[in-house]
Amino acid sequence: MKIKESRGRKIFKAFNYTFLALLGIVTFYPFWYVLIASFNTGRDFMRGGVWIWPRAFTLENYQMAFEDPTIGTSLLISVSATILSIVLGLIVTALAAYALSIKTLPGRSLMNFFWYFTTIFGGGMVPYYMVLRDLKLTSSFWLYVIPGLYSFYNFVLLRSNFATIPGELRESAQLDGANDWTILSRIYLPLSKPILATLTLFIGVGKWNDWFTGAYYQSKAALYPAATVLQKILSEATASSQIKAGQETQLGNVTSFTSQSLQMAFVMILTMPIVVIYPFLQKYYVKGVMVGSVKG
Repeated sequence: MKIKESRGRKIFKAFNYTFLALLGIVTFYPFWYVLIASFNTGRDFMRGGVWIWPRAFTLENYQMAFEDPTIGTSLLISVSATILSIVLGLIVTALAAYALSIKTLPGRSLMNFFWYFTTIFGGGMVPYYMVLRDLKLTSSFWLYVIPGLYSFYNFVLLRSNFATIPGELRESAQLDGANDWTILSRIYLPLSKPILATLTLFIGVGKWNDWFTGAYYQSKAALYPAATVLQKILSEATASSQIKAGQETQLGNVTSFTSQSLQMAFVMILTMPIVVIYPFLQKYYVKGVMVGSVKG
């Protein structure tokens, strides 16, 4: 028998749905605004009034963006660094988390304390740069991979997940002759898909959007990742726009794109891979971040 809802509950549901819909629109609109700006001619967009749909549709912004000689190389560097960071980062984190989730490991408490203690203090940018320089990483692609392979936060999440797996599974596998490599790869990792997907998202998004490392620690401009290239384009946009405007006035040639429209295209080029990948990992996200917070 269906229970009839009270008037107050109907009002609450209507208000709740309306509020969530408005919140969704407010959250989504900035992304939509950048998208339509990237498909609108720059000169027309500067007139204002473009809010819902491109008024003067064009693909010239993306054409000019990909004609930039640095964008192809920077995208390849970002893709390579992101994939390697995810794969190697998960391997390093899984090995550490598995070892320190075993309660009988000698020195387990001391190692846990040592790894936590090192997160409290930091030497700062200059000592960190000196370490990278001495390791010959400041002019290498591996600058984007090796220093970020280990994350204490990711380690804690994965260790907490491994700790929830019954120890009897490990013991029975050992009785059947399985070693630690087999136990980790065939028992622990398959049972940890939600947290592994979450860590993949954390590492991937963080590495893809990392412009700081390339801007401050990379000495070779040819090895800048896409995020660093975008940051430099944004920081130099005003000056380049003024120079271009002066040149166009002298030559009598006015192009349809502007530095702002090119910025929008660059932003969309960097954003779309994350937008495409995230829905496939979203279903694991809530499960992953909640791992270890509640124990039965």
